[in-house]
Amino acid sequence: MLDGMPLVDAHVHAPRLSTLKPAWREWAVEFAGRYDWRAAYDDAGDPVPAALDALLESEGVDRALLFCEYSPRATGIQPIEDNLPLVEHNPVRFRLVASVNPHLHHPVASEVERQLSLGAVALKIHPVHGGFSPSDKELYAAYQVCADRGVPVIVHTGSSTFPGARARFGDPSLLVDVVEDFPTLDVILAHGGRGWWYDVAAFLALAKPNVWLDLAGLPPRRLPEYYARFDLERLAAKWVFSTDWPGIPGVARNARALTELDLPEELLRGVLGGNAAKLFPGLGI
Repeated sequence: MLDGMPLVDAHVHAPRLSTLKPAWREWAVEFAGRYDWRAAYDDAGDPVPAALDALLESEGVDRALLFCEYSPRATGIQPIEDNLPLVEHNPVRFRLVASVNPHLHHPVASEVERQLSLGAVALKIHPVHGGFSPSDKELYAAYQVCADRGVPVIVHTGSSTFPGARARFGDPSLLVDVVEDFPTLDVILAHGGRGWWYDVAAFLALAKPNVWLDLAGLPPRRLPEYYARFDLERLAAKWVFSTDWPGIPGVARNARALTELDLPEELLRGVLGGNAAKLFPGLGI
């Protein structure tokens, strides 16, 4: 709990550093600043389950969704299995998020099923780092699995600074057909259309009941600027608190910064944990 409110961080990266390209580590150091995320790692660069658990506990995080990624062209391959020790240490706080790349996984539906069988509560698609369109019909089989299982799909939208990324695949408008073809599938736009596409992402979230915005990597104090053309309270009803840990100045710091937006308490509770509780199965908060 953070200041009496349940807190879910729905976008956390805690990979083994040996699986990453140098640009990822440079990103984490630059955006974390003085935030000591390395305290949760050992000298070999592997996350220490007890240390990460204690760090997030100290920041009031009740649930943390752990991402994996299969993007050899941009960041590296961080298999879902690497996150299993964290979940085994604290299966209440830590939850898995699956990921597939159609260039690497075939058939994608089978791989999604396999990763969901490990306990994943969502599927993450990273078209910008993977170099594919999120509307690729090959991914429809993966979306169908998630729709059938009641599991949301998180899709990276917006820009990326990593070498090898393809920003054009971050356009949220590429997901219009997906959202309409799978009306029962909740689609979460990670990073809220960061960069060129804030308006597109916000419009989709307000127009479609199954579209949500993840706030990962977005400084809370700048949200009114990013979404200046929209009613902020109305849009906040579709926000899911996320940080992009460890590339942040602190989870609690980001969460408390949201309180400075003067959102009604009920709406703020939804952003910090309530919306995630509705979207991700079995969070239990």
